[in-house]
Order: sequence, then C-alpha cells, then structure tokens
Amino acid sequence: MRVGLFGGSFNPAHEGHAHVAETALRRLGLDLVVWLAAPQNPLKEVAAPLEARLASASGWAGARHLVSDAERRLAARYTIDTVRLFKRRFPAVRFVWVMGADGLADLHRWRAWPELVREIPIAVVARPGSTLRALTSPAARRFAAARLPERAARKLPFAAPPAWVWLTGPWNWTSSTAIRALAAQRDEKADGAS
Repeated sequence: MRVGLFGGSFNPAHEGHAHVAETALRRLGLDLVVWLAAPQNPLKEVAAPLEARLASASGWAGARHLVSDAERRLAARYTIDTVRLFKRRFPAVRFVWVMGADGLADLHRWRAWPELVREIPIAVVARPGSTLRALTSPAARRFAAARLPERAARKLPFAAPPAWVWLTGPWNWTSSTAIRALAAQRDEKADGAS
C-alpha cells in the first residue's frame, strides 16, 4: 500500500490543501492520503482549536483521503517523530511525505530536517509564490542529488530516501494566511459597524 502523509496546521484547511493532497494522490499513484492535523506547530501561531481544524480539513478531504488526529493520539510533537512512529507501526506500507512548495522553502527550520529527508521520500507540490524560494532553499540545495525527475513521480513511494520529487501543474492560489486576513477584515468591519 502506498500512503501519503500530509501534515499541516490546516488553520483553516482550504481548496489549496485539497489541491496538494489530490495532486500527490494522482501523480504518485497513492492508495490513500492521510491529512495529519498538527496539535501545535512550533513554527507558527495556531489560534484555532484542533477540533475546528480537523473539521475544516474533513470538509476538503476527498475520496481516498483520511483526516486524522494521529499526532495528538501518538503524542508526536515533531514530524520526524510522526514519520518514525508510522513506519514502525505499519512496516509494509510505502509512505511518502506530502507538502506544498512553501513547506520545502521552510523545511530547514524543522526539527531534525536532514534526518526527515533521509527517513521518508518527499513529494513537493508547486504552489504560487513559493517556487523560487522552495527550489533555492537549504533543503533543496542540500538534497539536490536526491531529486527525481517529475516523470518518475510514480516511483517515489518505492524510492529509498533521500528521494524527492517536484510536482508541477495547475496552481491553486488559495492560502490560509489570506483566508485569515479576510476574516480579520470582516471582523474589524463588523466591530466598526456596531
């Protein structure tokens, strides 16, 4: 079985997340994508409660997608811990870490990121505004030799890490930051009208 692990804050989940997950599912030939809603994110302030973010992700997850609070149940604080726990519990499954380009751009800030790249193949889905930053990031440069050509994407679940692939295609411009900014503007207008 080939399973994508798609971690994130999902604060809130949106069409862009669904686009990343579905692109990985189709292009890598995955059987399932598991959306792992992080209980906390050491690199971001996450104001919404986990239950709200899980509900938000569930609203966008498609067929052959599963939204999970496994990181909370496993008490995994960092991605490297989550990946190792999944691999230990399900040794016959071929796991791939799925992320948007913005994740690759910031990967060098993650706990034990070189070990993560050596632990699991990674699929990176192009996102608008992040391409240059992602492809010139410390992680992309350090593991440039481990990058598979896009035409080999279906081989990624079977590749020995370090291995990663950059997936291009139609872009989805939706972002959680923009959604939160619009919500804050609406709240400000509503407060000003009262």
